[in-house]
Amino acid sequence: MHRKINTLALICVSIAAAAFAQDLPMAKPESVGVSSERLERIGTAVQRSIDEKRIAGAITLVARRGRVVWFKPQGMMDREASKPMRPDTMFRICSMTKPITSVAVMMLYEEGHFLLEDPISKYLPEFKNPKVLIQPSSGAAYTIPAAREITIRDLLRHTSGLTYHWNDRLGPMYAAANVAHGLLPYDGTIEDNVKRLAAVPLLFNPGDRWEYSLGVDVLGRLVEVVSGKPLDEFFRTRIFEPLGMKDTYFYPPENKLERLATAYTFYAEKGLNRFPDTPITEGSFVYSADYPYRGPKKLFAGGAGLTSTAVDYARFCQMMLDGGKAGSTRLLSRKSIELMTQDQLGKISPDQGFGLGFG
Repeated sequence: MHRKINTLALICVSIAAAAFAQDLPMAKPESVGVSSERLERIGTAVQRSIDEKRIAGAITLVARRGRVVWFKPQGMMDREASKPMRPDTMFRICSMTKPITSVAVMMLYEEGHFLLEDPISKYLPEFKNPKVLIQPSSGAAYTIPAAREITIRDLLRHTSGLTYHWNDRLGPMYAAANVAHGLLPYDGTIEDNVKRLAAVPLLFNPGDRWEYSLGVDVLGRLVEVVSGKPLDEFFRTRIFEPLGMKDTYFYPPENKLERLATAYTFYAEKGLNRFPDTPITEGSFVYSADYPYRGPKKLFAGGAGLTSTAVDYARFCQMMLDGGKAGSTRLLSRKSIELMTQDQLGKISPDQGFGLGFG
């Protein structure tokens, strides 16, 4: 069963309106079938969240048919320093890194480097002969051989049996094995990290169910092995430069760090607070806000590591909406975009729907 995923959702936190003029021209909302009055409701909703001290600030963007019809910066990028949200603010885009990694994978797929049904162990042998963790109602946990190997398709659609550190069963094992998730400074490379991840059992047999996971980090390593380039270099030369994404990095250069927004936490019982200097620990999930500029800066986490601006990410999204093409630059064929944005879960999770790197 294939259900077309018609909407690519973009939550934008930064934009320079003038910068869009060349690549995503501005337009009056009504000229592309959008209501100006309804767009104003976006600003009202954002301002309400700022006034209620749920967020420090935001910038929202709406584009239709390749034209920007709404842009509104509101609030602060650093509340304590009284720094207003600036047009070119950079943000930690966290899991919005995943679609970029998925596009990189599909570019290499189009070039004939692998098949989606290939076992990942063909390229990353550390994943050969995976084991599944069994936790009985009483007694100690144990492992059994997985029913089959993880495929590249499994990694793209999150049916690999991998999970994240917040999982009660595997989270402690990930932490003990020093598996990285990309939101904490890490003394290791993506190669180191993936090998550590491969040594931990799976949560379930590949293909049995959907579980949001570190699988896209594994795909980042696949890109490195197949292309012969570090992931950051592949992104820069094959995606960012062709699309004109000038402000997207795993680790922003020193002269751009002043544009990185301050991170905040919000809890109903505590309110809005600047992210602490020390990492936050939630069970086995430990994360911080300083990973873009602290530590060895060797990990290129394909699932969570990038920083970017809305102008950059909008270029990427517009390429997807335009069927893999941006102006005269083509990254992917229209057929590949259609494949990525069709439901790939079918009977695995009939009520959910998830494509190849896109939900």
